[in-house]
Amino acid sequence: MTSEITLFVNPTAGRGRGARAARPAAAALRDAGFSVRTVLGDDPQDALARARTAVEEGTGALIAVGGDGMANLALQAVVGTGTPFGLVAAGTGNDFARALGMPLREPAAAGRMIADALKCGRVRDIDLGRVGDRWFGAVLASGFDSRVNDRGNRMRMPLGRFKYDLAMVAELAAFKPLPYRITIDGGEVREIEATLVAVGNGPSYGGGMRICPGADLTDGLLDITVVGECSRATLLRVFPKVYRGTHTDHPAITVLRAATVELAAEEVTGYADGEPVGPLPLTARCVPGALRVVGP
Repeated sequence: MTSEITLFVNPTAGRGRGARAARPAAAALRDAGFSVRTVLGDDPQDALARARTAVEEGTGALIAVGGDGMANLALQAVVGTGTPFGLVAAGTGNDFARALGMPLREPAAAGRMIADALKCGRVRDIDLGRVGDRWFGAVLASGFDSRVNDRGNRMRMPLGRFKYDLAMVAELAAFKPLPYRITIDGGEVREIEATLVAVGNGPSYGGGMRICPGADLTDGLLDITVVGECSRATLLRVFPKVYRGTHTDHPAITVLRAATVELAAEEVTGYADGEPVGPLPLTARCVPGALRVVGP
């Protein structure tokens, strides 16, 4: 493995935490003997093109520095290449970093962990979700949660998971359950009135909301959490349980597992890792061992 590795940095992640996090992460990597090059971009498309170039030129690893959006962008550059992927969490949600077991907002610690893993050859292959030509690491959201995501992404304050709490309260005022058609592994079809349907490769979104608490990055399956028709009062009662992952015991909630799932509903946008992927219908599939990662 070459000793040159690439930091793929979102300088605006977490209100500038991305830029600040890059420095101690790079210092930790250099202290471990690695040559570090930094890749930025004028916009997401330019950044992705630069990251792909670094991978094509044989970088020893592509290390994303930022939040879930930056991690998701990095996935598009590295999947299928065999180049190891690392993550220095410096965003708002950091849910993919949680799934990987990486330190949160501790860039020097993350840099040291990645450096040690690279030196020891401590890499592992994990599953990813795929929707069309887009890869995702954590959760594909649709319905109420995708609308909350949309509102939360527009909010400047507060920081962290609390913005999604406030966005949820705002969306509750007007939201009604939607008719979904869910097709499991190309066969079983379920038609249901649902508040939301979340498809998890990893367990959480929105800054630690464990919407798919049983999701496993290495089992070759997606966990599908279906929240059926329920009142606003019920949603408010159940919501706090999402952070502990104990909400799935509620009778309005069904958990399915599948290698492939198609979601169809009118006027619903899907969000993968917090990024819009397009309107439903969408088909998500689990791709086993799609990503080589370095870390714990």
